[in-house]
Amino acid sequence: MREVDVSLITGKVKELFLEANIHLPFDTSECIIRARDIETSDAGRAALRTAAENLKAADELSMPICQDTGMAVVFCEVGIDVRLVGGNFEEAINEGVRQAYKEGYFRCSVVNDPLFDRKNTGDNTPAVIHTRLVPGDKIKITVEPKGFGSENMSRIRMFNPSITKKDIVDFVCETVRSAGGNPCPPVVIGVGIGGTFDYCAVLAKKALARNISSENSHPDYAALENEILDALNKTGVGPQGFGGDITALGVNIEWFPTHIAGLPVAVNVNCHVARHASGEI
Repeated sequence: MREVDVSLITGKVKELFLEANIHLPFDTSECIIRARDIETSDAGRAALRTAAENLKAADELSMPICQDTGMAVVFCEVGIDVRLVGGNFEEAINEGVRQAYKEGYFRCSVVNDPLFDRKNTGDNTPAVIHTRLVPGDKIKITVEPKGFGSENMSRIRMFNPSITKKDIVDFVCETVRSAGGNPCPPVVIGVGIGGTFDYCAVLAKKALARNISSENSHPDYAALENEILDALNKTGVGPQGFGGDITALGVNIEWFPTHIAGLPVAVNVNCHVARHASGEI
């Protein structure tokens, strides 16, 4: 049994949110640069050129990539041979969020009550936390600052199990087409397939924490990722909704077994600034 003081969790969460909000993962920034070089639309190419310049400025100035520094989403894989000491696990995570958003001068966007009061909490807490117990004595933490210009464009549908693969491709394309320029395309799309109404949405969110250069380990789902990406880039939405060739940079799918009577599908839309960072304790 390995003892881990929760102060280490606070420190790691702080470090990861500072990293994620300022430095885009290398494969995503490279995708934006490649998209800039192959986009044929003048307006789309100009938008991608600005996006690439923005990434460079954020790196050089250590400033947020986007003014919407998101709601804090945290995925934790906690080894069963870890014994946490020194405090509360979830409060340690929230303290890390609190410190990162204060130190980084990141915009705090969380309100205390979703419907009535809607008063800003002032420190971007509470985070949305997803925790799994896994073998081992390590803790893996993945953070996602999730902006809501893209989050608001996300959708879920409880399909009949008799649907075809094409129906899922069409659903994702319909979601992105109806979103237009609102989520700051070119988008990165997380798709959750299976599970239950709630869990397929978690799968879609988790999919966005994967690097977009990765592929699903299941060859059929990997092929579906590529098929959806190709279809999205034929919609003509284009960068910032100006029209063009590059509507999406990547599509990641996560799946889970489901009930014989259903087929839940969630589409979590992310802007071109698909921010995430991971670390281990």
